Amino acid sequence: MAGFHAGAIAALFFIDDGAIATAVLLYILAGMFGIGMGYHRLLTHRGYQTYKSVEYFLTWCATLALEGGPIFWVATHRIHHQKSDQEGDPHTPREGTWWAHMGWILTGEGMHHDASVLGRYVPDLVRDRVHVALSTWHWTSNVIVGLALLAYGGIPYVLWGIFFRTTVGLHATWLVNSATHKWGSRRYALRDDSTNNWWVAVLTFGEGWHNNHHAHPTSARHGLAWYEIDFNWMGIRALEALGLVWSVKAARVEDEDAAA
Repeated sequence: MAGFHAGAIAALFFIDDGAIATAVLLYILAGMFGIGMGYHRLLTHRGYQTYKSVEYFLTWCATLALEGGPIFWVATHRIHHQKSDQEGDPHTPREGTWWAHMGWILTGEGMHHDASVLGRYVPDLVRDRVHVALSTWHWTSNVIVGLALLAYGGIPYVLWGIFFRTTVGLHATWLVNSATHKWGSRRYALRDDSTNNWWVAVLTFGEGWHNNHHAHPTSARHGLAWYEIDFNWMGIRALEALGLVWSVKAARVEDEDAAA
């Protein structure tokens, strides 16, 4: 963790337009196509259906975020929803903002569940040999991309495309765990502390509309009002228009009464 943060700082001393553009592209692939559309809205909540080839591609993109393989990520998030801001939640800010943001990653029990515990929450994934393999070898995607960047553009491309991009992406995702359970507005009065936070939504392509999400967990759409920009939802809609996605679940603001 310290090494990646040091690499991210070092990138600031190697300003290169091509390297920065590459980092932005990889940030979109990892954070939007991977974490938002793949790990979260598809694998965790099954907010839409797609071909296995598309599912595996989105999952591979998510491994670029360096947030663990699909089995670990999805199981942890399903536990979070089951026990949100209660005892057993892996990263509730009720145990401290630092804990929710990063502390649970460094010392939390949620990082050390064995396969039998995880399997109870992701039976759909542990039966899939490809997802098992992607979970086992999730770290290889960054090695492959890193070597390609080194061969193409040298050290600046590696610093920006791997270290800086990954570090910013990790903190962006962690802000969903910390900031959106502390600061923001609440459309729905739920038992947890989830909020809608616009600046976290900007950093995470729409994951910051967290109160909406906790009210309608299986909805592939998190930004429910016209002003709640949700790029992950736009990406899913684009795939639907191409015939690659179907059976999309989408909540609306009008569903508020039912959720409350």
